[in-house]
Amino acid sequence: MALGPIIRSMFGRHEAAVANLYRSIFIDLDAYIAQVVKWVPAPRRILEVGAGEGAVTERLARAFPLAEIVAIDITPRVGRLYKGRQERVTFLQKTVQDMAVEQPGGFDFVILSDVIHHVPTALRSAIIAALRGCLASDGLLVFKDWAEDRTVIHWLCKTSDVYLTGDDVSYLDAPKLEALIETGFGAKTIVDRATIAPWRNNFAMLVRG
Repeated sequence: MALGPIIRSMFGRHEAAVANLYRSIFIDLDAYIAQVVKWVPAPRRILEVGAGEGAVTERLARAFPLAEIVAIDITPRVGRLYKGRQERVTFLQKTVQDMAVEQPGGFDFVILSDVIHHVPTALRSAIIAALRGCLASDGLLVFKDWAEDRTVIHWLCKTSDVYLTGDDVSYLDAPKLEALIETGFGAKTIVDRATIAPWRNNFAMLVRG
């Protein structure tokens, strides 16, 4: 059973602030979005896959006020803590496979953040293929995940993921993450790489569709 929703409910109106503080132990989301802006300065139509409760969405909406943002997740709680602008931002309970069928090539920018380690291994290739299916010709994907290594912070991250989400999480190291992307997008489609503060485990790639 996932403990995260139970623990979060204890904080009441302070839930969002506590969630942001806890998340900052593992990633600086503002630094992440700053990197995204360097890579993709002026997207018109953004698909955020695995948006969760809206933390990254909120920052994307501030960074790209003129862009349309569609934020999806399989959870019915999608966008629950979002406090950003409402116009041109839509939250949907959908899979990326749904979006690839319903809006093929519909987005010039797709972003997936810290999702793939929650996805069962057998389904990962299908997720990558669907990400590509959502991209317009010559569109850009930012793919970010927590890369596996033998450090205390990785152990802490994995432990929190397992107990707070209840998922059977499985991480890949950076070379395996790159190989996964190239399996779906093709060789030499990764055009840049970055690590995001405060830990080198925050491994991000810019991929051309």
